[in-house]
Amino acid sequence: MLNKLQTLAAAAALALPAMFAPLAMADNNSVTFNMVVSAGAKTCIPKATATVRITPIGPVEIMDLYVDGLPPNTEFDFFVLQVPKAPFGVSWYQGDLETDNHGRAHQQFAGRFSVETFAVAPGSAPAPLVFNGPFPDATLNPAFNPIQMYHLGLWFGSPQAAQAAGCPATVTPFNGEHNAGIQAMNTSNFADDEGPLRQVNSVVAKGKKN
Repeated sequence: MLNKLQTLAAAAALALPAMFAPLAMADNNSVTFNMVVSAGAKTCIPKATATVRITPIGPVEIMDLYVDGLPPNTEFDFFVLQVPKAPFGVSWYQGDLETDNHGRAHQQFAGRFSVETFAVAPGSAPAPLVFNGPFPDATLNPAFNPIQMYHLGLWFGSPQAAQAAGCPATVTPFNGEHNAGIQAMNTSNFADDEGPLRQVNSVVAKGKKN
């Protein structure tokens, strides 16, 4: 059943426009959109596709991520971002995704994935130093007002995995221990200030009026 769903999702991804794709709405008030291959990964995973479906269920949303055309049996890390490309801004770690023998995967996340997705730091406070690798934990956060976060990004779980796929072996902080590989996919097919999560509530509201 999972392989069948992944195949259908891959077909849906190919059917949607590659650049500045609109959100599509289903009968159950879910919205669907594509991610695209990151600029730094276009030479090594040029055929990768990703489709995201967000379904509101009252106080939270369910996000389904379907990918295809990625390296097989490889772990990736998924983030909600302020902007889809460097410097990324505020970034929130959602979880992991591991491809099967065919480079496909499906993962589901529950949380706030809508126009109300944001981060805020009313004041500075001490933070624990847990990971002290190439990107060590900060021990004090800066204060900042609410920052809306409407974009998504997918990273190779390690530089070694990226290198095995023919990508650069650059180290980035985008995994649980802050030693990930390069970004593989993102939502740069949407403008920086018009990330797809921003449209979720307005699209659903319009659907309920019909």
